[in-house]
Amino acid sequence: MKCLIVAAGQGTRLREKCPLKPLIPLKGVPLIERVIASARRAGVEEFFVVSGYRGEELRAALDVFAAREKIKLTHIPNDQWNRANGLSVLAAKPYLDGPFLLTMCDHLVDPEIFRALIEADCPPETVTLGVDFNIDSPLNDPEDVTRVKCAEGRIAHIGKIIRDFNAYDTGVFLCTPAMFKALEESQARGDDSITGAMNVLAGWGKARVLDIGDRLWVDVDDPIAFEKAEALVESGRL
Repeated sequence: MKCLIVAAGQGTRLREKCPLKPLIPLKGVPLIERVIASARRAGVEEFFVVSGYRGEELRAALDVFAAREKIKLTHIPNDQWNRANGLSVLAAKPYLDGPFLLTMCDHLVDPEIFRALIEADCPPETVTLGVDFNIDSPLNDPEDVTRVKCAEGRIAHIGKIIRDFNAYDTGVFLCTPAMFKALEESQARGDDSITGAMNVLAGWGKARVLDIGDRLWVDVDDPIAFEKAEALVESGRL
């Protein structure tokens, strides 16, 4: 299985910890290295990393890491990194022509979430999102997380501000090339985001969900979330 990691943004809310978010050390290990290690434990064999902000610095650090750990890793530069995250995914279109995992450089997840997606049914032209139905959990910020309305194993609607929702978006996907088609359609409608593409897929009846159950994940995008992630790593839960 291949894995695409989006690591192009600035990460301004964690700038105090490190000028480059993917390289922020969390208990001594850079954040993106933890993401890659988790995916490898689930069976991922090849990685594609989209870089943008301070891209040369990130690519140099990842080259050292990949050589040390013997990881097959391909860099994908995104010069439009200051726009929505869907453009980072769309930049990978020439590199991925079959099923692949998609995740973010700042989402720490239980490797079993990756494994469950890898083992999930993957019909052609679909994208499956790992969703968390534990919406009362204090682990992730309900005001910042992306909300999902799920019905009969599919996404009905997804967005930051929707009121009718029953799950959270974990930021981990099992994609087919349909993701690129949806991104292009969403972009034509004026929305460059991954969420926009998932709403397009939902309209096509092609956006599926996988319940992660009680498995843990955390979006490390501010100091509070960083502290939660450190505690989870220290306790061995992530």
